[in-house]
Amino acid sequence: MEYILPAYNDPLFSILLIIVIALIIALVTYGWGLYKQQKEEGKLLKFLEKFDSSECSLNTDEMVFEESMLKPLTLLAKAFENSGEYHKAINIYLYLIKHIDKEAIEIELMERLGNTYLYAGFLERAKSIYHEILRRRPRNIQVLYEIGIVYEAMQQYDKAKEILEPLSILGEDTTALEHFFDFAQLMSSTTIETEEKLEKLEVILEKQPSMYRQIISAILTLDLNTAWKIINPKRSKELLDILWFLDHSQLDLERVHASETLQTLYYVKGYLQTPMTHSGIFSLDMLATAKKGGLEGGDLLFSYLCQKCKQSFPVSFTRCPNCTAINSVRVEEKVVKSSPQTYSSLV
Repeated sequence: MEYILPAYNDPLFSILLIIVIALIIALVTYGWGLYKQQKEEGKLLKFLEKFDSSECSLNTDEMVFEESMLKPLTLLAKAFENSGEYHKAINIYLYLIKHIDKEAIEIELMERLGNTYLYAGFLERAKSIYHEILRRRPRNIQVLYEIGIVYEAMQQYDKAKEILEPLSILGEDTTALEHFFDFAQLMSSTTIETEEKLEKLEVILEKQPSMYRQIISAILTLDLNTAWKIINPKRSKELLDILWFLDHSQLDLERVHASETLQTLYYVKGYLQTPMTHSGIFSLDMLATAKKGGLEGGDLLFSYLCQKCKQSFPVSFTRCPNCTAINSVRVEEKVVKSSPQTYSSLV
């Protein structure tokens, strides 16, 4: 029996042709995807070769990787990072990234590696890692924030501000961050005159009242008269440590006498003789009452709480050292016995 091939205009031929074309497209797509994946892996390995970890004490060269090792090694790296042994954490992250073939996990590990470089002070390396992540995942919001922190630490504020537009496009409210960068750039400038700085600081404060503490602190270093004009006694709690450590010569006595809170504070400090015990701040009122009763020798000890991550620190900060939040510091004080020497807070 003779087999007859279907004619070109035969429906069966059309179906066979479509199937063949679909198979060819599927094979080409698969092959291209495999090639792309291998090429990406090769680029990543070549990229990671730039980060020499020979100084690390953990020898991973002959360690055989198994997928079950991922979680314990990640936890170990985090433990090293928390204890400040960044070189060991870096070594583990590099080892894991080279052996993981799942892109999502790989990206997460690269971000952790970038963060470790950032906390360790290797800013250029952190920047390179973050750029590599953004090359592969340009919509990664967290990494956009983190590369902004790197540029901020490098005082490259114009570069830092470049992250604001993509973050805004991705739905983030960048208003506070923009003013934060403006403030940091302004204070780091050596070419802007003091008068212009003061004017710009007042504009930033008007637009971003949450920056009250750091802006008043900055203005106090530039011009005391301007600072005292802006200081709001009703917000004294936010500045309690700053006001506490001011010298008598730095006070505007007219403004001080116009506020019961400030009068109580500087009565406790010994700058004023008239007893005042109604500041509205419990620790101050307690010290003032004790002093009025003849019991002196009390002092205030300050700590600084991040209102976002709830971590407490012995010195003030503009960015939380733990979670990198801005404008999140809250001053906390407790009454202690006076020590022979009192140290100013770092603002």
